[in-house]
Amino acid sequence: MKASISIIVGSKNPVKVAAAHNALERLFPEYEIQCQGVDAPSLVADQPMTEAETKLGAINRVKYCQNQYQADYFIAMEGGVDLFEDGPATFAYIAIAHNSQVSIGRGAQLPLPMKVYQALSQGQELGHVMDAMFDTVNIKQKGGAISLLTNGNETRQSNYTQAIMLAMAPMLHPELYAN
Repeated sequence: MKASISIIVGSKNPVKVAAAHNALERLFPEYEIQCQGVDAPSLVADQPMTEAETKLGAINRVKYCQNQYQADYFIAMEGGVDLFEDGPATFAYIAIAHNSQVSIGRGAQLPLPMKVYQALSQGQELGHVMDAMFDTVNIKQKGGAISLLTNGNETRQSNYTQAIMLAMAPMLHPELYAN
C-alpha cells in the first residue's frame, strides 16, 4: 500500500482539482494522491483585471485553505487578464503552501482578442464571453479559452498542471532556494 499525500485545492472547479491531482501525481508517483476541492474565497473580483489582483486572489485562496483545513499541500489557482504592452492576455497565478513554505507561480499567457478584453472591462467573465463567442456551455469548467483559441491543442487544465509543477520547484529542492 502506497503512502499518501493530501491536497486541498482552493476551488471546486473540476479543471483546477484535476490539474492539482495530475501535477502532484506526476511529481510524486510513489504516493497515492488524495485531492479535495473546497470553496475558498479569493476576495478579489470574479474576473480579476490585473496581474496584481490575480496573484492576490490565488494567495488569498491558499491562505484560507491553510486556516480552515489540514493537508500536506494547499494549492490555489486564480485566472485573470491584463492589458500588456503587446495586447490583452489571460493567465493564471498559482499559490502553493506546504508546511511553512509558500511558492507563487504563473501559468502561460494566452493573447486575447481586443473585443474579448473590452467585454471583460465592462464586467463580464472570460468563460461567459468565450461561451457566447464560440457557442459553448460552461467552457471554464472544461478546456477554457485556451482550448477554444488553440483549436483544442492546449487546455486550461494543461496550463494549470504545468504551472503547478513549476511552482513546486522550491518545495522539491528547498536547499537550493534557502536564503
